[in-house]
Amino acid sequence: MRITSFDAIGETLYEETLPNGLRICVVPKRGFLSSYAVFATDYGGAHRRFTVDGEQRDTPAGVAHYLEHKMFDLPDGDNALNLLSANGADANAFTSSDMTAYYFQSTDRFEENLRMLLHFVSTPYFTDETVQKEQGIIAQEILMGEDDPDNAIYYRLLRMLFDHHPIRDRVVGTVESISHITAQTLYDCHKVFYAPSNMVLCVEGDVEPEEIVRIAREELGEERAALPCPDFGEEESLLPVEASVTEFWPVSAPQFMIGAKLRGEEKGPAALRQRLTAALALRLLLGRSSPFYTRLYSEGILNHDFGTETDFVAGAAYVLIGGESQQPETVLSELKKAIADVRENGLSPERFERAKRASLGARLRALEDFENVCLSLVSGVLDGYSALDAISELANVTKEDCERFLTETFRDERLAMVVFRPEEKGER
Repeated sequence: MRITSFDAIGETLYEETLPNGLRICVVPKRGFLSSYAVFATDYGGAHRRFTVDGEQRDTPAGVAHYLEHKMFDLPDGDNALNLLSANGADANAFTSSDMTAYYFQSTDRFEENLRMLLHFVSTPYFTDETVQKEQGIIAQEILMGEDDPDNAIYYRLLRMLFDHHPIRDRVVGTVESISHITAQTLYDCHKVFYAPSNMVLCVEGDVEPEEIVRIAREELGEERAALPCPDFGEEESLLPVEASVTEFWPVSAPQFMIGAKLRGEEKGPAALRQRLTAALALRLLLGRSSPFYTRLYSEGILNHDFGTETDFVAGAAYVLIGGESQQPETVLSELKKAIADVRENGLSPERFERAKRASLGARLRALEDFENVCLSLVSGVLDGYSALDAISELANVTKEDCERFLTETFRDERLAMVVFRPEEKGER
């Protein structure tokens, strides 16, 4: 077992890769009452086309999310989520564009709950009848999402940014696409993507790392399966498909979202550094204490709904900026002016140091959140770096790194903006 001490943050990480390929991360926290576990697969909504054992396969949109819904069904008719809850665990799951994760937190009977988690996630049970029944439930979820302005504006912008990458489509799929999902579809995708070699187990709490490894060995066996190779299509241009779109929706105030694609670092420490640089650069330019936000807020152009996001998933990367504004075009114009100022004058050294200290403080506080630590570690394992290196790596990010990120990312020709305006009768 590999043991790494992160003295600067007082954490120790235990790592093991089993013969079956499962990667295990354990962060012991002596004396804590609660422990957290996440069992995740490198499989999300964007993994629709892939190659395994030399065979290329195509699947309908929404399979990963559908599979997550059905994994809690057990052959004896029980539901794993109910069993975990009855056993004192707070459990759930989620599917994103690049990951499906099953997790729980409990204060006692942790090892028993861990065995249950590993067992039900690795033991598929589907019938045509139950799969058909689930279609109606997920179809309702899809229709509700289509009527949600926040969800709709997000995916509208992704379709403006990306020409063909599956990131542009909703993780849950469409009512039409999920109608093609059968029990056999779920069994086939589970066999490929839920193999231990494609998964990560992360645990944090008052646990013994060796015991976690022993339980995983006993529950999952030793057979090692070939890894699937996802196909996201040809590399996309950094230019958007559409630069500007306005639609009418039942919203009380105009909503806007501005985005730009990035060329993401693929794997390893460079990927971690890029993520840290992006987050720090956006805090500097657009954060709550930035001149950009404070001025536009004082002028009534922005409100507290304004925010930013960077995402690096499934071979795609992008920045999103959005919120409510009666003058979304002014926000875009002021963003361009702010970038032009960075290009000409650079960032303030004093503000850079303050923002870096604030970012370091936020990341240190986040270490108290077991869920955050475990999910960050899982993402890092899948992308080839250790999330616990973030503090030391952030200290090495320079003002010039942030300036370069901002001026390259927010070139005028790379920006796209969608606006949802309140609809009038007969519009939409």
